[in-house]
Amino acid sequence: MRVLVVEDEKRLADTLQWGLEADGYAVDVAGNGLDGLRLASEHPYQVIILDIMLPGMNGYRVCAELRKRGNHTPILMLTAKDGEYDEAEALDTGADDFLRKPFSYLVLTARLRALMRRGPIGSSAKVSVGDLTVDSSRRTCHRGSVAIPLTAKEFSVLECLARHAGQVLSKQDIIDQVWDMAFDGDPNIVEVYISTLRRKIDAPFGRNTITTVRGVGYRLED
Repeated sequence: MRVLVVEDEKRLADTLQWGLEADGYAVDVAGNGLDGLRLASEHPYQVIILDIMLPGMNGYRVCAELRKRGNHTPILMLTAKDGEYDEAEALDTGADDFLRKPFSYLVLTARLRALMRRGPIGSSAKVSVGDLTVDSSRRTCHRGSVAIPLTAKEFSVLECLARHAGQVLSKQDIIDQVWDMAFDGDPNIVEVYISTLRRKIDAPFGRNTITTVRGVGYRLED
């Protein structure tokens, strides 16, 4: 799951990034509204955490512009303001939820999971490919009734493949959706995770769900 945090308070932004990455999310951070709008327009995010009081362009305008462009990524707005009018304006501009500062990190992550279950228009938190089920909101994987334990990054790679079931994804496609912008490592790291996933979701069940398309990439199919 890839998350964009648009927050100009560096300490809060760093804390959110550290916590979310520890929970298995890939996190990009923007310190002002213009950078946030650019990143949200250029990259596929599963959810956006958006502060209201931002330099360059405030959160209301960022949210409204994204919706105007047809971007329906779930948005959780953060603000230090009080009052129902601020909350109403946030929701009226297209935000999906609203959280006032200071807030509990546990409440924030619960709100994020709820937004991810809802997802953008036309999406679902649960994806099934044959008898393989990937649940983004609970971050669980099952083969039939058998639960398959995965690390955070293994789950993210599998989720990426499941969301594009039947399509061939290159290593770079997977990196773009699973790792953050700061990733500058070897793209062959994807091969390591694909190999591990095959040992966990395929081999014990006599399946060949993840296939390699030579010279192109990988495909998840029933």
